[in-house]
Amino acid sequence: MKLTKKRHACVRLQKDGRTLVIDPGVFSEEDAAVGADVILVTHEHPDHFSEERLRTGLESNPAAELWTLASVAEQLSAAFPGRVHTVGHGDSFTVSGFDVQVHGELHAVIHPDIPRITNVGFLVDGSVFHPGDALTVPNHPVDTLLLPVQAPWNKISEVIDYVREVKPRRSVDVHDALLADLARPVYDLQIGSLGGAEHLRLAPDESTED
Repeated sequence: MKLTKKRHACVRLQKDGRTLVIDPGVFSEEDAAVGADVILVTHEHPDHFSEERLRTGLESNPAAELWTLASVAEQLSAAFPGRVHTVGHGDSFTVSGFDVQVHGELHAVIHPDIPRITNVGFLVDGSVFHPGDALTVPNHPVDTLLLPVQAPWNKISEVIDYVREVKPRRSVDVHDALLADLARPVYDLQIGSLGGAEHLRLAPDESTED
């Protein structure tokens, strides 16, 4: 399976001529979801969910389907009847040759005064896990952890401990659009040396094989 990093929290997974896209948000490329057979969205925050990018992706492929939580699904289901599916923690499904498990229920705490919203993570083919905006530990081994390295709701010690707890073979940075270039080598060094797993940072449109 080929994994291509898009900007911020968005990634594309490709195998056997099929494409799955996770979290095409406003920081992602305008065409991030174009050509997708399957689109997954972890939650409603705009850096993960752009209605414009989702509409572009779904219109580009009349057979494409969206799988997400209720807060996102309700905004698009009327426009794309039968193609928008609501999922939650514990669900699993197979679509376009991809096996997907859903893990997690709530967004990480940003501040106690800010209500928490729902958030789900997606484990694809029992291998690649995208947690969205949470440090969810799936009850399943993970080969490649898509690691939210910088956000208003985390700090580097929590990120490192998250890698240690999940115990993937490798972590690949996502959720990094707000991370200054000056800070990137510091994050690379600390996560790579302390996380206990191979650590990989990809530039937008750079790919790796899973």
